[in-house]
Amino acid sequence: QVHLVESGGGLVQAGDSLRLSCAASGRTINTYTVAWFRQAPGKEREFVAAQAWRGSGIYIPYYEDSVKGRFTISRDNAKSTVYLQLNSLKPEDTALYYCAGEPSYISTYSVPENFHYWGQGTQVTVSS
Repeated sequence: QVHLVESGGGLVQAGDSLRLSCAASGRTINTYTVAWFRQAPGKEREFVAAQAWRGSGIYIPYYEDSVKGRFTISRDNAKSTVYLQLNSLKPEDTALYYCAGEPSYISTYSVPENFHYWGQGTQVTVSS
C-alpha cells in the first residue's frame, strides 16, 4: 500500500506560480499511473492532470483543457515524488488539490473512482 502526502499549496495572486508535490511512501511509484484532481467548495472533484504509466518506463501526460499550457505534471521516481507545476494561476484555479495513484495501467485516467490511493490535499487559493 502506498501513502501519499501533498504539499506546496498556498495563497498567491493571479498570474503567480506554485509547485505542488506529492510524496509517496510505502512503495515505489514507477509503475503507477498518477494524477492530480481538485475540488472547489460546492463543486465535485475534477480532473486536472495525469501521467499515465504505459509500461517500459513510458509515461504519457494528459491535461484538462482549462489547464493545458499552464500546468505541467512530472515525476521523480528516485524520490517517489510527483509534481504539478502551476503557472499563470487564475482565481478559478482556487481549490483543494489532491494527488492520486493507481498501480496499473488505467484507460480512463480522468475518473476519480479509478484511483485507489489518495493524499489528504493541499489548498491553493488565487486572489484576483
